[in-house]
Amino acid sequence: MMKAQTWLNGWLAVALLFMSGSVLAEGSAGKFPEDEQGFVDAVGKLNRSQLVALLGEPARAEDVKLKDSGRVVASIWHYHNINKDAQGAYYQTTELDLIDDQVSVVVFLNNDGSDNSSGQSYEVQPNPADL
Repeated sequence: MMKAQTWLNGWLAVALLFMSGSVLAEGSAGKFPEDEQGFVDAVGKLNRSQLVALLGEPARAEDVKLKDSGRVVASIWHYHNINKDAQGAYYQTTELDLIDDQVSVVVFLNNDGSDNSSGQSYEVQPNPADL
C-alpha cells in the first residue's frame, strides 16, 4: 500500500511539473504584441485558424464569397481594444483584411470600425519563404 501511494505521489508531482512548465511556456510565447508594428509583423505570419486560436473570434466579420462555389476568398475582421498607439492608448478597433487565408492589410481605428478612412493602415509584407 505504501509503495503504491509513493508511486502515485511521484507520478502526480511529475505531471504537475510538466503541466506548469507548459503553462509557463504558453504564457510567454502566447503573449501577442499590442504595439502597431509588432502586431503587424506577428499577424502577417499567421493563417486564419491561427489568428482565431490566438485572438478569438472577431467581434464583426464580413466574408466575400465566390458565387459559383461559395468559397470565402476575402474577409474583413474587426477586433476591439487589442492594440495600443505610441502613447499607450488602445485603438477602439483593429481591422484585419484577409485574402484567401492570410492577412493582407491591418488598420488601426479610433472608432467602432464604421469609418476606416481615419485610421492608420499597414500593408502586410508576404513572407519570402512562402513565395
